[in-house]
Amino acid sequence: MNILRITFLSFFFSCLFVNAQTNTVLFTVDDVPVYTSEFKRVYSKNLDLVKDDSQKDIDNYLDLFVKYKLKIAEAKALGMDQKPNYLREFSSYKSQLAKNYLNDSKVTDQLIEEAYQRLQTEVDANHILVKIDENASPKDTLLAYQEIQKLRGRAINEGFEVVKKDVHNGQTLFAEALGFFTAFKMVYPFENAAYNTAVGQWSQPFRTQFGYHVVFVNNKRKNRGDVTVAHIMLAGDKAEQTTESSINEIYKRIKQGEDFSALAKQFSDDKSSSSNGGKLNTFSAGQLSSKIFEEQAFALSNVGDISKPFKSEFGYHIIKLIDKKGIQSFEELELELKNKIKRDSRSKVINDKRVENLLKAYNVNLTAVDLSPFVSILNDDYFSSSWTIPSTFKGDETLLTIGTKQILQIEFAEFLFKSQRRRQAKVPLNQLVDDNFKVFVETNLKAYQEENLESENQEYAQILSEYRDGLLLFDLMENQIWNAAKQDSLGLLAYYNNHKSNYYYDTRVDAIVASSAKKSVIKKVSKLLKQNWSTDNIKKQINVDNQINVSFIIDTLDATHQALPKGLNLKAGVSNVFKHNDAYSVVKVNSVLPKTQKTFEQAKGSVVSDFQEQKEKDWLLDLTNKYKVTINTEALQQVKEELK
Repeated sequence: MNILRITFLSFFFSCLFVNAQTNTVLFTVDDVPVYTSEFKRVYSKNLDLVKDDSQKDIDNYLDLFVKYKLKIAEAKALGMDQKPNYLREFSSYKSQLAKNYLNDSKVTDQLIEEAYQRLQTEVDANHILVKIDENASPKDTLLAYQEIQKLRGRAINEGFEVVKKDVHNGQTLFAEALGFFTAFKMVYPFENAAYNTAVGQWSQPFRTQFGYHVVFVNNKRKNRGDVTVAHIMLAGDKAEQTTESSINEIYKRIKQGEDFSALAKQFSDDKSSSSNGGKLNTFSAGQLSSKIFEEQAFALSNVGDISKPFKSEFGYHIIKLIDKKGIQSFEELELELKNKIKRDSRSKVINDKRVENLLKAYNVNLTAVDLSPFVSILNDDYFSSSWTIPSTFKGDETLLTIGTKQILQIEFAEFLFKSQRRRQAKVPLNQLVDDNFKVFVETNLKAYQEENLESENQEYAQILSEYRDGLLLFDLMENQIWNAAKQDSLGLLAYYNNHKSNYYYDTRVDAIVASSAKKSVIKKVSKLLKQNWSTDNIKKQINVDNQINVSFIIDTLDATHQALPKGLNLKAGVSNVFKHNDAYSVVKVNSVLPKTQKTFEQAKGSVVSDFQEQKEKDWLLDLTNKYKVTINTEALQQVKEELK
């Protein structure tokens, strides 16, 4: 599933919760009913998420909801719910979702406790991996195991770095330093090996879905918890010397007592945080892509501490510690851990317990099953994948019963026929039958449970329904609007030519912006700017005794730039002194760049977006004419009274 689809469906799920029930019909789309319960649930769930107050109006929201239903009707009319790609992706999601509802709670509780205990500790590890397919042949599996044993021996005798340099190719052999991590950061078998191996030791070889690994534990330490920081960043794409000098100037102003938040608003190149005084979202170890930044953040001890300027992969930073917390209590984390475990293959124990429970729930009696007929029809051809079911084997008798479903002998025979493609190791035929029968029973138990899960579990049914329509809606919009608009080059150009007045560069200025925490300093700077002093000479005059009293931004700025206050009169010359972003500033405008028409290429991104919006409006009008929508006004009035 691509990123766009994930984003679209995530938004869709936050807004809709579709599960029609048999009650009052609110409206119909070509006689297909939509019920009041569904609308009320959707409206109530979405109410706090909607930022546009007009959509909180019930009539306006109903209009949006009707349009949504029109799109679903159109998707089905076009047969998009029968397309192989849609069915395949929906089936994949259904299978993934079902995993969250199929396991034993007691086993899950034990894993929650284990996970919480592991969260107390961070592990720093290196690993070596011999990559093999999950369904590799016994011969290839043995070779991979022998290879990882050999590499483990070399790592013990020669050292990890030597082995890494010699064998790592990033394809079949991996030797990597992983840094610190904690529970849920690695697949469960890997996590087990890391936590169960002592510091300074190599683990024994173990297998995951990726292949065979060995892990070396460099260190274990108490989990440092979560940290919240603010930062000022100067991007690394600027001249190195200039950037380093600028970050040091800002640092001196902080040490002189100027407000960190105000300086972040004025100078930080991280636009996602500068307007908020540089504050970042809370993070824990291993969450950031920059280890340098993470280590600097966790190195700060007390709230309010400020780092010295340092360089990361993204530029120069100064960090201020806002908050630092240890691991939350078990009670606070329990639900989060439970949800993580539902999505995480924590242990084979969960699967085994599930099978045990299903055998009881569906009254499956395995003791009465006679497997001797299957032993009698097998031979050594099975191990060369050339065995066939004898023509004399009818297999029309019931082998076992799962719930209300009877499974015939021929179904297991066909399972054996297909399973020979797995190239199973040669074992006695009775053992072969027993091993395959266990897999066969487990497969059918799970399939039966999943087939009936929608009727057995209401929550599962509701989530599945919303995904079914959400996926359908995405495919429809992608096909009818998004891709169609992008590919219509003539339509885009015509739209641009008809709406040129919408695409232009606003007035900009070639300017110098000076800022200081002291009004008296900015007044002096204003006078010097009026006298056409250079910024370098002004700094020499003002920033004396190792004090940074003024800083400058020299650039081409638009009227919305963070350094300029709203309503500033953009004209050549030196402005009045003004207070902005918790500091005093003055602007010298060297020249004003007037409003300029954008070319088609310069405006293309906006043109595509606007064209898509217009195309969707026209399309929705066509759908309104195509499908008959009938509103039950009495039901709508009742809904309004209830929602008030």
